[in-house]
Formats: sequence, C-alpha cells, structure tokens
Amino acid sequence: MGPLVPSPRLIRFGAFELDLRSGELQRQGRKIRLEGQPVQVLICLLENAGELVTREELRRKLWPADTFVNFEQGLNAAVKRLRQALDDSADNPRFVETLPRRGYRFIAPMQAVVGDESAVQVATAVTEVPPTPDLPEGRDQDQDQLSEKSVPDVRRRWPRIRTMSGFALIATIAILTGWIFFPRSHPPPAIRSLAVLPLENLSGDASQDYLSDGMTDELITELGQISELRVISRTSMMTYKGTHKSLPQIARDLNVDAVVEGAVIRSGNRVRITAQLILAAADKHLWARSYDGEMGDTLALQKQVARSIAAEIRIELTPHEQAVLKNGTRVSPEAYDAYLKGRYFWNKRTADGLRKAIDYFNQVIEINPNYAEAYAGLADSYALAGDWEYGLLPPKEAYPKAKAAAAKALKLDDTLGEAHISLAFCLDGFDWDWESAGREFRRGIELNPGYATGHHWYAWHLTALGRNDEAISEMKKAEELDPLSLIISAELAEEFLIAHRYDEAIKQSRKAMALDPFFAVAHFELGQAFVQKHMYNEAIAELQKAIELSAGSRTFKSNLAYAYAESGKTNEALKILNDLKSNSHDAFSNAPEIALIYVGLDQKDQAMAWLEKAYAERFNPSVLRRPAFDPLRSDPRFQNLLRRTGLSSMSRIFMKGVSERTSP
Repeated sequence: MGPLVPSPRLIRFGAFELDLRSGELQRQGRKIRLEGQPVQVLICLLENAGELVTREELRRKLWPADTFVNFEQGLNAAVKRLRQALDDSADNPRFVETLPRRGYRFIAPMQAVVGDESAVQVATAVTEVPPTPDLPEGRDQDQDQLSEKSVPDVRRRWPRIRTMSGFALIATIAILTGWIFFPRSHPPPAIRSLAVLPLENLSGDASQDYLSDGMTDELITELGQISELRVISRTSMMTYKGTHKSLPQIARDLNVDAVVEGAVIRSGNRVRITAQLILAAADKHLWARSYDGEMGDTLALQKQVARSIAAEIRIELTPHEQAVLKNGTRVSPEAYDAYLKGRYFWNKRTADGLRKAIDYFNQVIEINPNYAEAYAGLADSYALAGDWEYGLLPPKEAYPKAKAAAAKALKLDDTLGEAHISLAFCLDGFDWDWESAGREFRRGIELNPGYATGHHWYAWHLTALGRNDEAISEMKKAEELDPLSLIISAELAEEFLIAHRYDEAIKQSRKAMALDPFFAVAHFELGQAFVQKHMYNEAIAELQKAIELSAGSRTFKSNLAYAYAESGKTNEALKILNDLKSNSHDAFSNAPEIALIYVGLDQKDQAMAWLEKAYAERFNPSVLRRPAFDPLRSDPRFQNLLRRTGLSSMSRIFMKGVSERTSP
C-alpha cells in the first residue's frame, strides 16, 4: 500500500477559495455568503471537475428518493445562487458550464491545498493544469472560458486526480457534510439571544413569499416563548430580507449570540423547512436539520425546530414551555395557507393590508372554526383597524369585534399569549377596564415573553395609569426585542415626552429618524418635543414634514395647529381647526384632535366640550396623559373626566399599593 495522501484543506479556483473544514467560500479574502444546497452543488461539481454531472446525479445527491419537493425548481434556484456568488454567467461561463437538458460541468482550473502553501505543488502536479500568468488587478485568476479542445484534456486527466487524491477529497467532503449537517457532541458556547433571518423562498415564485415570511414569523413566535432566550422580533428581522450583510455584522447590529438561517420549499400540499444555527461572532455552524411534512403539519414542524434549537444551545425548558413546544394542532392545508396570508398582510401595517388580513382570517375560520390562532389574528387585525394610526373602522365597530375574536381564541386555547395581549388592548382602549387589562397583559407576557408587541402595548397601559418610569422600562424591553422597529423606537420617544423628559424625547426621535428619515411618526414625536421646549419654528417644520410623509394625518395636523396656536400664529391654527371640523362625521369626529387645538388657543371651555364628545365616542383616554393637556389638569371637569374613564381611580389604587409596599 502506498503512502496516504493527506486530505486537502482548501480548493482554489480563480480568485475563489472553498474551505473544506468550515464550508466557507471566499473571494480574495472576502467571505461570500453561500450555504446549503448551492454549496453542495459546488462540492459535487468540484469533485467531478471537467466531467458532466447530470441533473439526475445531483438530484440523488441533494434530494433523496423520498423527497417530495419540486426538484427542477430547487436545482435551478441552487445553481442560480451559485452562479451569483461566483459572478458567473450561464451564457459565457468561466466556472459552471450548462449542458442543456443534461447537467453541469465545472470547467475552470483548480488547486487543492493540503495543510500549508507548499502542498499546492502536489495538487497542481496531479491536476496537470498549466500555471496561469498573473492578471491585471480586477480580473479573476482563471481562463475566461476554456476552449473546446481544453475541456476533453481536463476530462482525460481527471481520473488521475481521483486515483491519487479522490478518496482523500471524498472523505474530507463527507466529514465536512457531517460537520455542517449533523450535531456535534461537544457543548456550544452559551447562547441566550438569537435572531431568525427571513427564511428563503426556494420556489422561485415571488408570490410564495407569504409562505416563507409567515413561517419566519411563526418560528420567531415559537422561540420567543422560551423565557431564557431573547429572540429578535419579526419587524427587525424582515429588514434583512435579501441582505448581503455578513452574519457577524448582523449579529453586531442586533446584539445577539447566534443566528438561525433557513429556507422553505413547497410542492403541492407538502413543505420542507431547513434550518441551521450559526454562532454569530465566529460565523460557525453549530447545527442544521431539515423537516418535511404536509402544510397542515407545519405548526408541528416549527415546534420541532424550536425544540431542537433549545436542546442544541442547552436551554432547560420549563414545564409550560415544554408543553407549548409539543406537537401543534393539525389544521387543513387550505386553512393554514390562508392563515399565513392573513399574518403576511397584517404585518404590512397598512389599512389595505388590514382589510386583506381580516378577509383571510375569516376564511380560515370558515374552513376550521376551532383554529385558535386564526381568532387571535382576527383580534389583532380589528384592534389595529380601530386605532387612530390606521382609522380603518370606527372604534365602536372595531373594538367589540376584536374583543369577541380574542375571547374566542382564549376559549379554544388559553395559552396563546398573543390572544391575551389582544384582549388586553381592547379592555384598555375601549372598555376602560384597566385592572382586567393589566391582568391580561401580564398573563400574555408571561406566556410569551419574547412578544415585542406585548411589551409595546403594555407600556401604553402603564402610561395611561400614570406609571411613566415603568412604561419607559417596558417600551425599552420592546425595543430590545425589536431594535429596528420604527414604531417602537418612535413611541419610546413619546414615552419620554409624556414623562416630561423632553431632551431624551428629542434624542430618541432622532434615533428613530436615523433608522428611516422618511418615517412620519418620528418627525411627529420630534415636533411634539420641540413644542414643549418652546422651539416653535423647529416644531412647525417637523410637524409639516410629518403631515407630508403621512399623506395628511389628522392627528399630525391637529398638533401642527396646536404649535401654531402656542407660537401666536392664531390664523394658521384656526384654518386647520375649521378644516378638521368640516371633515368631522359620526365615524371620525376628530374630537380629541379638535380639543387639543382649543387648548393651544387657551379656550378651555371649548376644549372640555370636545373632550366630552370624545368620551361619548369611546376614545382612548391615554391621550389625556400628553403634556399638551397639562393646562387642563387642575380643572374639576378634567378630573371628573379622568374619574369616569377609570384613570384617576386606578392611579390611586396604584399609589396606595406603592405606599403599602414601601412603608416600614
């Protein structure tokens, strides 16, 4: 037996290097993001360099016989991503040549590096590829295209490669594949925070994005229920869809220990989810799995993924978390498909998106009337539809429907944290049942501590009760879970504003604007803070910008009128006031907005009259905590209004509890 040939460490071709130990592809020292099936295709082509690798051979290697996915679409997508990573062209290939209806062939010279640089000589001698002259900077160090004559030469010489080093290469590839796709026995570093990157849609059909986006959302929800794990919320993660940022950079942006990447592919009513866990700082794979099932079993598949990740990072689940992450309820494929579409449009946070979400959730309920998550989604949709920011439905119509849907969801499954949060939102904003709302918020957060919206809405509950420091703390928790959420960032500024911490409100507003300078609410919050600082010119400019960006929000207009009135520009304030009055109707009377303008004009009787109208329409009384209404606080009529909304009594209960807890 001859001497053993050492296993190669790197495969070099052109300006690229493939590290067989880590699975990383680099170009001139810069890491190229390429993982999963495209890497497997590349390894297979390199193993058979110069030879035809048929589509059938690739199917057998990448998709086992029992795989149900659309192989043609999956392979096309994998080769397309490989070519994009290599900056290659199907029409004029330098690396991967297509043989129509047959398969692919790797056509560039390659070198195998064993251990150190001196080993290149061995591999080069084996491959018998003539040295390539130095090329001008900017060109790949390979032939632009092999001639027809050179291809057969490579194919004749390749058996000699396989004779001398093929077994070592194949063994290394097998070890690499096992390293990437199977867990290892040694414990990974401590992971207590992670981000789930948007799952990739491998169907090649953009209309299927709702499926991959929806499953991303559901996986985040499942992982977010683990109390020891901080999981970044969906809103922040969707900003990375299609990003070219490196995983370490994403992890630094979000301050997380690890990242979950994956993909979804669907074939009829069957679906496959692949997921891999990556230690962010080192960009090192820790674990990977694929999960197959029917669409109706997808909830169970996602719970399996979450359980597997928890086990891999050595988190001990509580009995409740173990129960939650057991196999999920099976629903019909049609129902689950409609549910994912509902969540997809709900997450758009637009009036049109909410309309579509309501339609889809109702479709789910028609198909499967016992699907609790669909009622929770419907509750969320109606709750936002009645909120001032969207104005899709009058509060008197939207909130009772939201409350009924949330109650139905909890009747079917009282462990749904999101449903408790939706019910609390209605109890706050419409029923003014602050005590019950507080219980529901706390229960919802207990069940799903990673639900950023729960912390976000609970912060406003605390604000309504005058518990400003707690409200700010809760909003900061929401921001920690969803650091790139524009609305959470902007509304943290408003929490500072209500607490009369105006400089902090200005700083936070600018932080939100740094995320998106065209986000109207950030300009609105900054304008409000400038008014309270008596910086009227700056305030007017910011509020005008907010109106422009929001296509004419009546709330933003009323605050501009208030700024005009405070700065002495009475005529400008009256013009907006009359416009809001003329557009007032039963569904949207603009009563709180009109009352605010009268406060700025120092017409307290008119301000109170319009607040009484707002009370009759079941407005959200948390607006009364804004500093613009400070001139009315000593008015007995204002105090009476607080009492009738339940806010003054709840504040007294809270202060009494604090006194009892702090007394010696």
